[in-house]
Amino acid sequence: MPYSDQPTVTASGVKIPLLGFGTWQLEPDDARRMVREALRIGYRHIDTAWIYKNEKAVGDGIADAVAEGIVTRDDIFVTTKIWVEHFHRDALLRQAEESALSLGLTPDLLLLHWPKPAPALAETIGALNEAKDKGFTKNIGLSNFPSALFREAASLSSAPLITNQIEYHPYLSQKTLIETARELGSSITAWSPLAQGKIANDAVIGDIASAHGKTNGQITLRWIIQQGIAAIPRTTKESRAAENFGIFDFELSADEMARISALAHPDGRIGDWLDEAFEWDQDA
Repeated sequence: MPYSDQPTVTASGVKIPLLGFGTWQLEPDDARRMVREALRIGYRHIDTAWIYKNEKAVGDGIADAVAEGIVTRDDIFVTTKIWVEHFHRDALLRQAEESALSLGLTPDLLLLHWPKPAPALAETIGALNEAKDKGFTKNIGLSNFPSALFREAASLSSAPLITNQIEYHPYLSQKTLIETARELGSSITAWSPLAQGKIANDAVIGDIASAHGKTNGQITLRWIIQQGIAAIPRTTKESRAAENFGIFDFELSADEMARISALAHPDGRIGDWLDEAFEWDQDA
């Protein structure tokens, strides 16, 4: 099944599958095994990064699935990221080429992993565009960029920035960033969509889950993708990957969506590695 046949969000004409499989913190053996298994289950969106040190394993997992006839390359959407130490032009181009070689394919999307005050954003965005022009990636985007930087990056980029990958889950609003992405014709991709397991015992989510015969995790992922936001949960367990994929056979009501959104609070952020030169959007 091509990824375009799955529920997708479209940004500047590019379709991104709403449910992806993340590989953050996966050791190479687990990454290879789980990527292959995720593709067997039906995932068509795979996320990795240079700093995860598993790009080759991710590529090997994809190659395994292709060799077994589970997918073709054109069936899947693959994202990787440029690490902050490689933001100067020459270093960025070297890493972009290295990532493509490690994956054994041209990624569909190459992101800047976190914003950094130096070098100047114009140099980094220019190099990111050059990486696309050189064929090291099909599309470009950002990760963890607050709205002000998101707007600046978009103004500096010749090619559209098709997503901003950020922490997003029921305990963190991100309302401003979501609105900014839509205004710019971009999209949002949610990392740690299950709040690193914190949603598992949430009573509000649990009540909604009971009404649908689903798990808390399935309800949370449904809440995210029903907003037109992509989610990239990760796991080392085949059974959990299959469970997470079981979110396309039901819908949440407007009231249920609102109840989950109301769980957000100002100190809901879990992973804050933003450089002190920048500030997050202040959402309630």
